[in-house]
Formats: sequence, structure tokens, C-alpha cells
Amino acid sequence: MPTSQHFQISKIVNLIVHLAPKSVLDVGPGFGKYGFLCREYLDCWKDRGEGYGKFLTRIDAIEVFEKYLTPVHRFIYNRVYVGNALDLLPTLEMDYDLTLMIDVLEHFEKDEGKRLLMSALAKTKSLLVSVPRDLGNQGELFGNEHEAHRAEWTAQDLLSLAPGYQIRDNVSQIVFMGAQQQVNSLKWIMDPPFLVRMKRAIQGI
Repeated sequence: MPTSQHFQISKIVNLIVHLAPKSVLDVGPGFGKYGFLCREYLDCWKDRGEGYGKFLTRIDAIEVFEKYLTPVHRFIYNRVYVGNALDLLPTLEMDYDLTLMIDVLEHFEKDEGKRLLMSALAKTKSLLVSVPRDLGNQGELFGNEHEAHRAEWTAQDLLSLAPGYQIRDNVSQIVFMGAQQQVNSLKWIMDPPFLVRMKRAIQGI
């Protein structure tokens, strides 16, 4: 469906804010939620830009189902490419600081999903993926055949393809993938050792 569960929102947005990317590619934006949140917290929250509506962060998207697109998408995204990400990703001229695939991979067969991930990793400095732990039995929705769930993914499946870090979540498998140094740095911020967490708690951080 053109949305995703709400439990993961704060974890994903917190990670995006820490990364502070200057360019983002949102693969399968659906309703546009994460493009909207990226725009809000990478530009509006930090007062970046030359006035409201004149933003500095480049945020693009790839959407396979054109009927999902609304005036909101046209305002939030710099550009929306319409088509299958498998076909479009390798053709993009721009490389991105961060690519998002939030509740997208489960809509691809396993071999197609791996090809999609490798194409994304070739076009981006870092990749953030979220897939449901419980695949369920979802078929076509809203007249969109691409909504069907086709393959189940584990964090191990994702981490076998590139250096990465799994973010704890009971409902979704959330994995950040990127250069090893970036992974190590992010892990320290998002999931610090016990003694560091205790020190932060004492200091009220």
C-alpha cells in the first residue's frame, strides 16, 4: 500500500537527521510521507534555503504507480521519476547521499530485489531499507498490481550485500547500508555501548 507502519517513523527520521544528507532519493514514495519528513527536517527545521519553498536539499523519487502522485509530491520533491525502479535506477545521472527504500523490497521477487539493491548501492553513498517482519498475504490494492507482497527479507539478507547496521524494531527489519566507517559512526550514535547510555541518562542527554 502507499503507506507504511507508524512505529518506525521516529527511528528512521532520527537516522536521517543524524546523516544530514544534501541529496535524497526516495524509491517507492507512495503517499510521500518520507519525502515530506525529509523536506521538513533537512530544510525547514534547520532553516536551510532561501525562503519557504526555496529549499536546498535535493529530494527526488521513483514511483511506479502514477495515480499515487498528487500536488503534495510536486511541492515536496524536486523531481519524481515515473516507472519501475529496476529500470530507472541505473539510468539516473545523479548520485545521491542517501537512498530510501521504505517498505519497497517486499514487492519484488528475491532476485529482482537483489538487483535493485545493487543498483541503489552503485548510485548512493548510503542506503536505508525497511521491510516488514511479517510479510502477510497482500495482493493488488487501489488498482495497483505492484502492491502485492512477493518475497520475505531478513536483516541478514541485506547485510550480506554491503556493510550495514540493523536498527532495533519489533515490527520492521530496518537496515542502514554504507561505507564501514559511516556504519560504525552511526551505530555509536544510534546504539551506543551500555556505559555510554548510562552516562547520557545521568547527564540527561
